[in-house]
Amino acid sequence: MISSPEAPQTLEIPYRWAGVEGMVRVVVRTNDEPEALGCPEMARGFPFCKALVESGEAEGYDHYYGWVQMVDLSDEPAGFRIDQHPKFAAPHPFISAGPLPGFADAPFTDYRDWDFLAHAFLCGTGGELLKFRKEARAILGFSWGFSKRGQQVEWFGPDLLSAEDWNSHLERMAEERPDWSFKPGFFQHPLDP
Repeated sequence: MISSPEAPQTLEIPYRWAGVEGMVRVVVRTNDEPEALGCPEMARGFPFCKALVESGEAEGYDHYYGWVQMVDLSDEPAGFRIDQHPKFAAPHPFISAGPLPGFADAPFTDYRDWDFLAHAFLCGTGGELLKFRKEARAILGFSWGFSKRGQQVEWFGPDLLSAEDWNSHLERMAEERPDWSFKPGFFQHPLDP
């Protein structure tokens, strides 16, 4: 498999949530260690995306976040859909969740020609601890993905997404998770006054 670009690509996104400032550090690189990532050997050369949420002051239940990833796959004509961890069929919309959760994805395919586009959003959950609501409030987002043609894989990203990008997925998310509420716009983000 021939992969490009060769060097990892990074993006740092500042955020503010529940009165605390933090940073999300995103790296997209070539998957050159598939076994270490829990992937089969055929995943070598495809992209690996990792995002870390950092905040030294974040403590407690207010800083329980979830990552919603919407993916558009060229072999599925329905457009973007909620991505879930392949081992878990979760009733929630998150690909990963927890206190300052990490995000990681290493997609691959044996199709000769295939496109993968992802929009990943860090979300806070709504409600207080004992009044939890099934609600996702986007804080920030980034895009990434790849295109495979024969043995050539070209990956791209990460690139910053806007609140409008999140809003463009609201209807589809509501269809797929009707018991959840997805609030429009970004919340407490330094780029939004």
